[in-house]
Amino acid sequence: MKNLFTPFSYKGLELKNRIVMPPMCQYSVTAKDGKPNDWHLFHYTSRAIGGAGFIIMEMTDIDPDGRITDFDLGIWSDEHIPAFQRIVDSVHSYGAKIGIQIGHAGRKAEDANPPVAPSAIRFNEKYRIPRELTTDEVKQMVEKFQKGVRRAVQAGVDTVEIHGAHGYLIHQFHSPLTNHREDVYGQDLSRFGVEVIQAAKAELPAGMPMIMRISAVEYVDDGYGLDYITQVCKEYQKAGVDIFHITSGGEGPIGSGGRPGIHPGYQVPFARHIKQELACPVIAVGNLDHPLLAESVLGNKDADLVAVGRGMLRDPYWALHAAETLKVKPEVPSQYLRAF
Repeated sequence: MKNLFTPFSYKGLELKNRIVMPPMCQYSVTAKDGKPNDWHLFHYTSRAIGGAGFIIMEMTDIDPDGRITDFDLGIWSDEHIPAFQRIVDSVHSYGAKIGIQIGHAGRKAEDANPPVAPSAIRFNEKYRIPRELTTDEVKQMVEKFQKGVRRAVQAGVDTVEIHGAHGYLIHQFHSPLTNHREDVYGQDLSRFGVEVIQAAKAELPAGMPMIMRISAVEYVDDGYGLDYITQVCKEYQKAGVDIFHITSGGEGPIGSGGRPGIHPGYQVPFARHIKQELACPVIAVGNLDHPLLAESVLGNKDADLVAVGRGMLRDPYWALHAAETLKVKPEVPSQYLRAF
């Protein structure tokens, strides 16, 4: 049995294989109220049928103005719960586990007027200048994260991922580039993230692990590096994070956009570093679409799980085809057996 198709278990999360579909916003024009619809149902269910062991639903925001665009998903109201539960139940029925990524775009909320942020520093000249959150508003934001996680749990998810990467709100707080505050959230740049994690952790059932996505490096002048984020992650781990999902960029040209370079496995060294320094499970992501490369990441013990993003957008049955490439008997639905 190849590493990619061995089970993974951590606390109460048990996966049939180590293949992760990472969160990828769908920008679905029919989801203007923030509720997932039939597109999202078919999108995620097809990857469960296609053999992925673990699916993380796209960035789902805690406030209408926290969305990247008005066509993104939200979880700011109890009215959103049934739509998410429908997807969770469907994915479960095909043997996969599923989580939701909870986040807030902060200054990168393109349709908010104005967006909010730790400091009034805009992303670039194409974006609006954000309004700096007051200290009380930051505390209220923590409560919004907590309620969003509570709703995700009520929808039946297997775990929750907190989005602390790609230049969105939590990343903006822990980055020296974007947090120039003078209050307690500026004196300790990890404080906001820590408070969000602690509040979210209080909503998780016993045994449910918490995942956090972080950007390991920033691709801008004077951006933070791996040593800096390692120390931040240690604070996040103390606050309750169990598994880290390691990506990069967001305060400048993000790696997946083609800069500064996206050779296959370009983010794997970051995942390996965090795994070794924090002695915790990590998810590697970033141009790992070839099954042999994904297999090698696990075989070399660089990561515990491998996320395949664009590869699964191109091929909902990536996991089944990866099994064939690795000469592992794929777990094919009975309806498709004749094709295999």
